[in-house]
Amino acid sequence: MTRFREGYGRFLEWVVSALMVVLFLEVTLGVVFRAIGQSLIWYDEIASVLLAWLTFYGAALASVKRAHIGCPELVEALPWPARRAVNIVAQLLVIAFFVLLGGVGIAIMPILATDALVSVPEIPMSVVQSVIPISSAMIVIAEVAYLAELIRQRTPPRATGGLSLSEGLH
Repeated sequence: MTRFREGYGRFLEWVVSALMVVLFLEVTLGVVFRAIGQSLIWYDEIASVLLAWLTFYGAALASVKRAHIGCPELVEALPWPARRAVNIVAQLLVIAFFVLLGGVGIAIMPILATDALVSVPEIPMSVVQSVIPISSAMIVIAEVAYLAELIRQRTPPRATGGLSLSEGLH
């Protein structure tokens, strides 16, 4: 499962990197055209969409890397059986939330099928908003992979010897 998560993480790194490059190029193009007095009418709207996509797919990458904000000191203070149970319950809640979010995202797709971007009417809003169910599914995949590792883990992990978050802030 660890190898799967590593490969999946590399895939998401490529997706996020590609979105960052496209956003950079689009914004640079918009600035250049504005500087020469020929503003692009679609620049702002496309930049907003790309930023939203970058945020959602970046969240999926953060899920794979276990980089979301949490309270590890509270959980790590618990004895191992309670810590393991809390982690498993938390994973189940996160998975349930993103399954719900993805389901709602899919449900609104037909509603948005008749709408389009204002500046680029050829792009339907359903394409723009598809990031919600797609990234939700990607997050669920990452969280289920981590949940499988938690369930298999029967003994506490070895201490890494690093600083805790609170120690690193002093």
